[in-house]
Amino acid sequence: MMHVAIAGNIGSGKTTLTGLLAKHYRWKPMYEEVDDNPYLNSFYEDMRRWSFNLQIYFLNNRFRQIVDIRKKGKNVIQDRTIYEDAYIFAPNLHAMGLMTTRDFENYFSLFELMNSFIQAPDLLVYLRAEVPTLVRQIQLRGREYESGIRLDYLKSLNDRYEDWISHYDQGKLLVVDVNELDFRNKPEDLGTVIEQVDAQINGLF
Repeated sequence: MMHVAIAGNIGSGKTTLTGLLAKHYRWKPMYEEVDDNPYLNSFYEDMRRWSFNLQIYFLNNRFRQIVDIRKKGKNVIQDRTIYEDAYIFAPNLHAMGLMTTRDFENYFSLFELMNSFIQAPDLLVYLRAEVPTLVRQIQLRGREYESGIRLDYLKSLNDRYEDWISHYDQGKLLVVDVNELDFRNKPEDLGTVIEQVDAQINGLF
């Protein structure tokens, strides 16, 4: 069984790459629940009110995905990891004053418990993107609830991603700079990413 996870900020291309790699390798894609998420619209309208609810929803969903991955024993490409919720999004909301200390400590205690029962992905692919790239791709996909995302919010997330990746030691890591790549529309760019993933996967055997 092979578990590859795609990590990256909002708009970095995780979902697109997850689908393309799943098709290439003929593996099962596991997507982040966005369209069916009952909290996203409310969160972007009032982050302070709904931040804890949203993060608990994501934590529960991601934990269930990991349990499902291990239970079924199939090759999987996963869109976003449980670690991003715990080390990036929740602490960022707390630092911005959008999640209370009480809620954050409760959330992180629950994550630590869940984390003691799970395994890290065999390969983590991090999509590195500057804020202008993120904004451009967010605008292209045109999700109404994302139209109000603040630039300082994206930048603070990016800073936390870079810090997390610089210390990541849970397993193999591949960093892909997507600022000059268009793997959705350019087969040669997708081929470049696949070559890098192949090299990492082959090193796992």
